[in-house]
Amino acid sequence: MTGLRMTQYGRGGGCACKIPPGELETLLNGLTDAAPAVPGSPSADGRPGASALLVGPEHGDDAAAVRVDGPLAVISTADFFTPVADDPYTWGRIAATNAMSDVYAMGGTPVMAVNLLAWPRETLPMDLAREVLRGGLDAARSAGCAVAGGHSVDSAEPLYGMAVTGTADPARLITVDRAAPGTPLTLTKPLGVGVLNTLHKATGEVFPEAVEVMTTLNRDASAAAVAAGIRAGTDVTGFGLLGHAHRVARASGVTLAIDTARVPVLAAARTAAARGSISGGSRRNLDWVAPHADLTAADETTALLLADAQTSGGLLLAGELPGHPVIGEVLPFGGSTVLLR
Repeated sequence: MTGLRMTQYGRGGGCACKIPPGELETLLNGLTDAAPAVPGSPSADGRPGASALLVGPEHGDDAAAVRVDGPLAVISTADFFTPVADDPYTWGRIAATNAMSDVYAMGGTPVMAVNLLAWPRETLPMDLAREVLRGGLDAARSAGCAVAGGHSVDSAEPLYGMAVTGTADPARLITVDRAAPGTPLTLTKPLGVGVLNTLHKATGEVFPEAVEVMTTLNRDASAAAVAAGIRAGTDVTGFGLLGHAHRVARASGVTLAIDTARVPVLAAARTAAARGSISGGSRRNLDWVAPHADLTAADETTALLLADAQTSGGLLLAGELPGHPVIGEVLPFGGSTVLLR
């Protein structure tokens, strides 16, 4: 099937195909509870028989974490999406890198993953599915993460991702609710891959710089953040920089001030955004954050770039990380969760 374009078989693409954040919060309202007590398992304060859950759904962290034995926490997450690249192998690499990022975002190390695959058997050759899985396997191998099977279904639309299990020191977890005033904000990857993915889907043009961003593991940045004592942060994915900054600020009771001129953006993405290459997901992100943020310092194109739905984006950290740009600071809450300046 020469010339077949994988991105034409999904309505969305990558993390831009997520359910909009406002709708998701309404959907989950009242449907999440704290984990029940696990007999014999210690809680965060060491009490035997209490819940072992360290990080649950209360603030919208990237994954869940549970203490299993002394200084060992197990992190669990899952992530999958429709094709973000026309090349199936590249899509597999991106999807696996993105799924493992949830573990890195919490300061952990991915140790095992299982594949999640939905495939239209009567529409797309299974050889292409094999290439997707091969891409995921290679990404996991580069992270030192074992891939042990998975689950597949026949579906009208192709989907791929992974459920990933990782480990971490429970005393050094990075979560969204610990950002403290007076702390600098660091972003470890440039924005703009959502814009370029939208253009790729529309035209077939390949942007190697976007692929490079999406297939770069957050491993080194995560390890450096843990070593630096950083305890607050998240990764920037489908809700965009503004959306994820809003969630950190809301959970921590602070305002995140972002200096728009200091935020790194892929050069090709600036041009594409100015020409209107913006996904519906990015526009929904901006609509969700706008009532809670002060965006008056940014023009519409800049605001949309900051809301751009990223796939396998970088880490947004409350702390300074050498080698990565500081894009703002954490302030005491001033009426807005996010302040652009």
